[in-house]
Amino acid sequence: MKILEPIKIGNVTFKNRIMFPPLTTGYEEKDGSIGEQSFNFYKRLAEGGVGYIVIGDVAPLATFSPTPKLFKEEQIPTYKKLADACHEYGAKLGLQLFHPEYNVAALAALFAQGKMQEARAQLHYDMQHYINEVSEEGLNEIIGHMIACAKLAEQAGVDCIEVHGDRLVGSLCSKILNKRTDNYGGSFENRTRFALTLVKALKEAVPNMVIDYKLPVITPLAEGGLRGKGGLELDEAIELAKLLVEAGVDTLHVAQANHTGNMADTIPPMGTQPYGFTVYCSEEVKKVVDVPVSCVGRIVTPQAAEAVVATGKADMVGLGRSLLADPDFVKRCEEGKAGCVRTCIMCNKGCTDNIQNRAFLSCVLNAENGYEYKRVITPAEKEKNIAIIGAGIAGLEAARVAALKGHKVTVFEKSLRAGGQLHIASVPPRKEEMMRALNYFYAVLAELPVTFRFGTTLTAEEANQYDEVIVATGAVNAMPPIKGSDLPQVVSSWDVLDKKELVFGKVAVIGGGLVGVETAEYLAGQGCEVTIIEMLDAIAKEESVTVMPTLTKELDAHKVVRLVNTKLDEITADSITVTTTEGEESKTSTIPADFVVMAVGAKKNLPELEGVTVPVHYVGDCAGERPSNINHAVESAYDVANAL
Repeated sequence: MKILEPIKIGNVTFKNRIMFPPLTTGYEEKDGSIGEQSFNFYKRLAEGGVGYIVIGDVAPLATFSPTPKLFKEEQIPTYKKLADACHEYGAKLGLQLFHPEYNVAALAALFAQGKMQEARAQLHYDMQHYINEVSEEGLNEIIGHMIACAKLAEQAGVDCIEVHGDRLVGSLCSKILNKRTDNYGGSFENRTRFALTLVKALKEAVPNMVIDYKLPVITPLAEGGLRGKGGLELDEAIELAKLLVEAGVDTLHVAQANHTGNMADTIPPMGTQPYGFTVYCSEEVKKVVDVPVSCVGRIVTPQAAEAVVATGKADMVGLGRSLLADPDFVKRCEEGKAGCVRTCIMCNKGCTDNIQNRAFLSCVLNAENGYEYKRVITPAEKEKNIAIIGAGIAGLEAARVAALKGHKVTVFEKSLRAGGQLHIASVPPRKEEMMRALNYFYAVLAELPVTFRFGTTLTAEEANQYDEVIVATGAVNAMPPIKGSDLPQVVSSWDVLDKKELVFGKVAVIGGGLVGVETAEYLAGQGCEVTIIEMLDAIAKEESVTVMPTLTKELDAHKVVRLVNTKLDEITADSITVTTTEGEESKTSTIPADFVVMAVGAKKNLPELEGVTVPVHYVGDCAGERPSNINHAVESAYDVANAL
């Protein structure tokens, strides 16, 4: 494969064309140093075969930003330890320089003076203000900090410095954000002055390091307008690329511009952007420069990455979320098992959402992500025969882990297919990408000692012939005892999504949780007039913040009515009666409805196990206090199976 071939950039040879692009992780220590969790995460990527690893958002001074920092010699050992570990596996380590969105010195002074309210306001100050207020002297000071950081990185054995061309640098380049009237504003020459000055200074300060530059491109929206603000539109980005190479840049990392936009601009969730949506930008940049170009953006599978490189659209491919899902992405390709890569479903639940909620990076499909070398599948002390009831995601993950430990596994599934709730979760608009999770298990389990018995219910007598039993029977849609709920036009959302029930006309969806809202969008797309009834004050509270803008837009486009703080009272032959509460006032109303779709939650689906005497364990939705989500399904299955 072309992506496995080495490539020389500057005076450094990279062993392959796979790059882990700069991502905020939340793993670093409070002072920004590389602690145990951060070290283990990056080391695991190197062990998995990644050729180029970039630590994202490294601040060159003490800031309040929750990112890595490198600004004093005392921090060098933690970075050196990581660089040495990466080099041990043949990976090269890069460090992405950035500056936060505020005046760092001024903020520190406010905190020191005890002016907490003013300090908090400054902390949330937006870059579009800061870049227009910082003085030329201040900008020169920032360059000085970045040069000092690069020199510290060089002492630590870091191989590359990537300039974060979004954030401060990209905002200065942007004709959308930059309103300055001095030497750093107005013309293209002035707006790019800081970027070029910084690159030249870096090249002079650390001539033996590879200088990488993240080149953010502001792209057009299909409906008109632009996506992203910090950075340059493609025509100017191409011109800047040529100037950057002249200034000393050794490689360009082409990406979608974001700053001050929705995080979904640069880390788009499933179905909201085409696959490889910035590849055309890297292809155009590559035409005008003679240095290697990397790209990033919904390049999910090994085949897709190979196509990008083999056809000359880029020289390297950045895989962010894909490497969270499977850090052995490269190793699988080297072994000729590209089909066994655990491919990202781009749900943004564990990665982007966690970062925005000030938690650390994780992946819902990979229980080890964030716990590298802590959560490890250990060989079983004694081989056992394990029975697993249920072939949903939890059952499949339990089967994978138990088999890798050395056990013989038999999975009993009463239906005729594996996947469980994935088959209904993947039906709503943009959700079909979830099926990649099932494809992964099909590929991996085919090579493990796992036997499937479909259309079979495990009896107590059979269960007792095994050493242990894992129950992964999931959940079922809950049907509340509302007056009229037994009428023929009342159906469950699960049955609608599973194509077991068909509805039409005016449809009331009872429950505005994620399942209810996705069902509502699905039905509205089929021509139904949909009203969502939700008791809470908002719908889809568990949905990713990167998905909500798209979901809201689609609901609006289909004219889906959303009634919050509203309770269903009764269902009749042609309508529903509801009560809406606003403050201390309540109002009862009647809403016409040809069909009523129940989406009020789920309840455990527990099998009959009377007479089973061997140890029984529960995973996924049938474990815990109440049904949960795919992350809980995978983690609980991994932990239980690994403990056998």
